[in-house]
Amino acid sequence: MITAVALLLASAVVIYLSCEAFVNGIEWVGKKTKISQTATGTILAAFGTALPESVVTLVATAFGNTTAQKDIGVGAALGGPLALSTIAYAVVAVALLAYSRRLNRPRPAMVEVDGRRLSRDQTWFLAIFAFKIGLGVVAFAIKPLLGIVFLAAYAVYCWSELRGEDEQEEGELEPLKLRPNNADPGFWWAVGQSLMAMVVIFIASRVFVSQLEAVGPWLGISPQLTALLLSPIATELPETMNAIIWVRQGKERLALANISGAMMIQATVPTALGLFFTPWLLDASLLIAATATAIAIVFLLTAFRRGQVSCAKLSQVGWLYGAFAGALAFIH
Repeated sequence: MITAVALLLASAVVIYLSCEAFVNGIEWVGKKTKISQTATGTILAAFGTALPESVVTLVATAFGNTTAQKDIGVGAALGGPLALSTIAYAVVAVALLAYSRRLNRPRPAMVEVDGRRLSRDQTWFLAIFAFKIGLGVVAFAIKPLLGIVFLAAYAVYCWSELRGEDEQEEGELEPLKLRPNNADPGFWWAVGQSLMAMVVIFIASRVFVSQLEAVGPWLGISPQLTALLLSPIATELPETMNAIIWVRQGKERLALANISGAMMIQATVPTALGLFFTPWLLDASLLIAATATAIAIVFLLTAFRRGQVSCAKLSQVGWLYGAFAGALAFIH
């Protein structure tokens, strides 16, 4: 067990350091391709960190030999958005408070956000999420074909993000880590750094998840509860790490945009895979997760529409994950 805990901590450190390299590289990729800073967070960064999770969902649903293996893929499609809409946003609030104290910045009572853009993203997400939950409680012959609708929805979202422009960019772009003395590194250096970091993130995330599954039973948590409660936190760790890094750099709007974009991927791509390769029928545990996610999104949508949100309010959504854990423990 000591080995498992050591590997758990070591993989978390590796994920953080790899995310440092990834966000640095992906910002340069965005600059070189003339993609806005927000779209870099919502599309490029979010897609890069969500790709490993989508691959895991694909393997579980398309190539799983048992019902249990396919259920893992369906659970990931519901657990990911829950972890992002609760824990990830709460971590941003805590990081804002922590780094403001460490860097001697004024303590932020309110977080300036792009309310129009974020509230639009949350509205998109809520509509898509409600549709996918509705599909999970009914059975009909053509349901698998509706996976195409979710992929199309994500394509439209990407098109909309790429057409948008930032009112004002945040912070300064740090030198590319592979070319620290070059003020204008080449495009392929930025792409290469991003891809290498993404590979390391993928490997370290798999180690983190496997060790978490080993530690869960040692803590008295059943394998099923471990999969529903702890695995989503582990699989969304790269997105959360990205947000922490951008908060540290004073790029709060970019951090929030990254989480928002990751949520859109989680609402569409894994769902499409689930519809293609499984019956997509949700049990009581997954419906509880869906309810907690919907409550968090409505709460965030209301806050973002005002253009400002307090750190205290942003951190409150984290408690919804605790409520979900309590409800899950009760029914099991």
